Amino acid sequence: MAMNLEQLRGFVEVARLGHFTRASEHLHLAQPSLSRQISTLERELGAELFHRARGHIALTAAGETLLPRAQRMLAEADAIRDEMGELAGLRRGRVRLGAPPTLCISLVAEAISSFHSAHPGIDLHLTESGSRRLVEELAVGAVDIALITESDGPPPSGFSLTRMPLLTEELVVVSAATEPPVSSSASMTLHHLATLPLIALDETYELRATTDAAFRAEGLRPNHVLEGAEMDAVLRFVERGVGVAVVPAMVLLDRPALRSVRLTHPMMTRTVSLAHRADVTPAVAVAAIRRVIVATAAEVAGRDPAITSLL
Repeated sequence: MAMNLEQLRGFVEVARLGHFTRASEHLHLAQPSLSRQISTLERELGAELFHRARGHIALTAAGETLLPRAQRMLAEADAIRDEMGELAGLRRGRVRLGAPPTLCISLVAEAISSFHSAHPGIDLHLTESGSRRLVEELAVGAVDIALITESDGPPPSGFSLTRMPLLTEELVVVSAATEPPVSSSASMTLHHLATLPLIALDETYELRATTDAAFRAEGLRPNHVLEGAEMDAVLRFVERGVGVAVVPAMVLLDRPALRSVRLTHPMMTRTVSLAHRADVTPAVAVAAIRRVIVATAAEVAGRDPAITSLL
């Protein structure tokens, strides 16, 4: 059998995207070449891996069996390559880190700054996405390590995930520091929040779903003045005095133009964890950035009473 990593990588991409053309574009490979790779792999394995119908690609039973094993093999091959490149003492190597947008503008920015100063020769690749998508990226070996939030369900079948809880943070109400305070105390209730002009995140954000569910549970209707924005835009609108927003406490790091009020009745929190595949040994550079992220999380938790370290 002459099965090789290029064939397995092509197979995994077609399975992930469900489309030969998109997979070939992602791999920077001509589609006929990708089709030949898959056909050769099927011939060598003696089994069809895909049901091919016009406009639709689906895994066969053999393909379903091969997929998790191919993902593990590719992830381990990437780890070996990175490990060999790092034997010179972290002068070379690569780290593919994933994180949600709300962490990219806070914890991740600080951790990457520290890591790059210590190891400037390491290539850093950041994937910014929601936690559920990042778990899928870990599954296929597209990222080495990821910061994810809790309550995202079990990982995809075929692999296990190692999670290290780093901290919990409250969801707080932010307003412009140039405007009068929105509360006379250090906290406010959801009933009070419902009376304020609220800027809502796009519905793809898990934080939006959490906030909407809290309003429904209390029988309240939020007073939305703007909906559908990304996190950076939401914060900018708040700074301009358009309204208030509900965001994780860490978002306030190094943002003097914003002030925050803790939300009570109910208090909403989320847990931030560091995750990687349990069946893949982290490369030296990955283990190094893991230590930096853990140290940064512990330091950040000491700055705000709305953030609690779990380390």
